[in-house]
Amino acid sequence: MTAQLSLQKLAETRRAVLDQALDAIRTRAYWSPHPEHPKAYGETAPADGLAAFEALRGGRFPLDQPGTDGWTGAETSPYGPALGIEYPHADIEVLLPAVRAGMGAWRAAGPEARALVCLEILARISARTHEFAHAVMHTSGQAFVMALQAGGAHAQDRGLEAVAYAYAEQTRVPERADWSKPQGRRDPLEMRKTFTAVPRGVSLLVGCNTFPTWNGYPGLFASLATGNAVLVKPHPRAVLPLALTVRTAREVLAETGFDPNLVALAVERPGEGLAKELAVRPEVRIVDYTGSTAFGDWLEEHARQARVYTEKAGVNTVVIDSTGDYRGMLGNLAFSLSLYSGQMCTTPQNLLIPRDGIGTEDGHRTYDEVVADLAAAVDTLLGDDARASALLGALVNPDVKARIEAAAELGEVALASREVRNPEWPDAVVRTPLIVKADGGAGSDAPYLAECFGPVSFAVAVDSTAGALELLRRTVREHGAMTVGAYTTSPEVEAAVEEVCLDEAAQLSLNLTGGVFVNQTAAFSDFHGSGGNPAANAALCDAAFVADRFRTVEVRRPA
Repeated sequence: MTAQLSLQKLAETRRAVLDQALDAIRTRAYWSPHPEHPKAYGETAPADGLAAFEALRGGRFPLDQPGTDGWTGAETSPYGPALGIEYPHADIEVLLPAVRAGMGAWRAAGPEARALVCLEILARISARTHEFAHAVMHTSGQAFVMALQAGGAHAQDRGLEAVAYAYAEQTRVPERADWSKPQGRRDPLEMRKTFTAVPRGVSLLVGCNTFPTWNGYPGLFASLATGNAVLVKPHPRAVLPLALTVRTAREVLAETGFDPNLVALAVERPGEGLAKELAVRPEVRIVDYTGSTAFGDWLEEHARQARVYTEKAGVNTVVIDSTGDYRGMLGNLAFSLSLYSGQMCTTPQNLLIPRDGIGTEDGHRTYDEVVADLAAAVDTLLGDDARASALLGALVNPDVKARIEAAAELGEVALASREVRNPEWPDAVVRTPLIVKADGGAGSDAPYLAECFGPVSFAVAVDSTAGALELLRRTVREHGAMTVGAYTTSPEVEAAVEEVCLDEAAQLSLNLTGGVFVNQTAAFSDFHGSGGNPAANAALCDAAFVADRFRTVEVRRPA
């Protein structure tokens, strides 16, 4: 293929960003090349992005990839309107060989060229962040600003972070080396050696409904940057964000002289079960998945030919022992429970509070007072429907609404969930958080020991802080957790919480009372998950997330 965009040109425009990313993952300092503010993309970007999104609705989404045998798609926005977009449905027997065909040239390009191509893809996605934000909003139910930030800038950060780790791991070994072993009076033994990063094969990305780009980009770009081809199987309710991503990647690959089929889209027909079929194909050597524990476990058990990276369910927990900023703690927790209607894998679920209450800067507060004050903080935060809608977004599917209603029957309700009317999108289903009181002395079948995905949390009364730590340990060990939070003014308690989290490999946030929240992480600095407890077998992003996506193959020759 003839390159329209040279790798030299990419080096001039993208290498500096790669170097900055490499420095950021080393120092863990704040850095991001992707703006969070909607106005940062230019005066016309909001209107242009909306127009581009609207132009996609009600039509077909051509990709010019091999094996198309029909069209499918039935996305409906959680805000009400049907998107009406049809995507190419692929004959896998035709598409998979085409996906593999370009891997030789992609491998031969080397780590730097692959990284630069990936950065060009991300840069073009970034330039269209407003369009992508509407796509994420109307497939996931995220409010627009969150979709722009989490589905746009932060997802792009996570993709770039994965590219940086991939480049660092592949270049840890030199491309070539001269080897000379002394032989005393005889001539030395001399060899010339080359070392090549060799990809595993086809990488399958199984997309999720709630965060199609944020959870999808790390695996997609980690695999692509390490020389693998990527087959993207989106969630049927959230195809558009990843379809736009695939189209952009194919355009850049073609312009740089590589086979565009290195990135392809596999959209399933209703009831087809395509993820299961693809996951066990011998060509598929990597699987990235975010979603339910049941299917994650199935993948780990059955996709034996592949390296499977899963993020599944967990029971996120906050230990409340004491605080020196009671109002700040309540406000921080209220925001964390409310953001995107609790539909984040990092949202706190269980709040462990001593029955005898906690110490604050204003004196002792009983368990009942803490729970009532938190309920009041949530009510205050979400008192205005317009403000509440901008924070809550919409429920992603009817199952979440049913889960809220069922959870209200599990104990004494400290804060009832109420319906919120979105003034701009009256068909959106919006609900405020539900808080249910629970007893920490309940057995292993206690409802709070299973993930209740959505805006549901349990205020769990425990006998003591020591009892809270024991329950925390058992919860993480048996059920996993993506996040743990704790509030305490005691150095001894702080050390004890930290010890539990180190033992059980859970990411810990302490005494958050300001603008940093337990359910948000920053790429290049924070790790999302640890890979060390049942909630996920990988972290976003560390060296382990990329290093097993390739192998180093050595060729030796006499010098």
